[in-house]
Amino acid sequence: MVKKGKVVTNIGRIAKTVPYIDPFVKNKEIDKLFTENPDMRSIVVAHQEKPVAHITRTHFYQKIGTQYGYNLYMGRESKLIANTNPLIVDYYQSITEVSKVAMERKEEDLYDDVIVTKDGKFAGVVSIRALLMKFVEIQVEQASYLNPLSNLPGNHLIDKKLNETLRLEKYSIIYFDLDHFKAYNDLYGFKKGDKVLLHLTEILKRSIQQGGFFLGHIGGDDFMAIIPHYEVDDLCAKVIKDFDETIPKFYKSEHLNDPNFKMKGRSGEMEKFAIMSLSIAVLTNEFIQFETIEDLSNSVAAVKRNCKKIKGSCYLIDECDCIQKV
Repeated sequence: MVKKGKVVTNIGRIAKTVPYIDPFVKNKEIDKLFTENPDMRSIVVAHQEKPVAHITRTHFYQKIGTQYGYNLYMGRESKLIANTNPLIVDYYQSITEVSKVAMERKEEDLYDDVIVTKDGKFAGVVSIRALLMKFVEIQVEQASYLNPLSNLPGNHLIDKKLNETLRLEKYSIIYFDLDHFKAYNDLYGFKKGDKVLLHLTEILKRSIQQGGFFLGHIGGDDFMAIIPHYEVDDLCAKVIKDFDETIPKFYKSEHLNDPNFKMKGRSGEMEKFAIMSLSIAVLTNEFIQFETIEDLSNSVAAVKRNCKKIKGSCYLIDECDCIQKV
């Protein structure tokens, strides 16, 4: 079982330390190394501890095994056979990033070991098998932190992102909350309610994720986005427009068109029908600096409360008593 928070994510942590050879070593010495070490898949060539080439067992014997290969190469330097453009990555690069780059190599190089350097010096190699196994482990770990309905980052990843956000020079925290969603669930059932949440998810993805910004699903009908600037008016207006124009399709026409139709409200009393709307609370650090994610959460909740007082879909930016605008 994978323990949360324990998965290694940088490539250097899974690198295997192996010996390397000087560029001027003759191929007959390499042949001896491979012969004496049958499990050795490849050899790194390094000059002053900096990797400059890579020799795989398969490629080496393909060259040596040609008609004139033995006589042509065996007494000469390894650089004639070595791959002088191997994949070399930094110790602190992410396993996810390295996996992508490794799989984009030419087919003949696809399964070559990845060479890892630290401070520019050779630190070890990672086999493709080890790389892919660790990549899958990371994917499983990350999937456990996603909301099972929307497949968006859940609370653990949201908190992690908020802690990173506190260090940004500028940011906007955007909180999305549906109005009358409980009443809709009571009227149409949870399966229909889930379809509404997935519909909202797609609207938010188009406006936020496709712009390269963070989007998370807190749970239920609560979503959160983080934008590294203050210009969010157009984004909020677009989300509201898309939502308001499409949400009627989730209702029966007799409910939309009957002015006397009532349904059970949050208090349990029968109330006049109201179609779902979207409240968007925005908190920025333009007027106040926040020290902890608890401070952020409390302040954005205050903006949300003011937003929920307004009938219909709306958005408010920094509208709470804790913020003194200048």
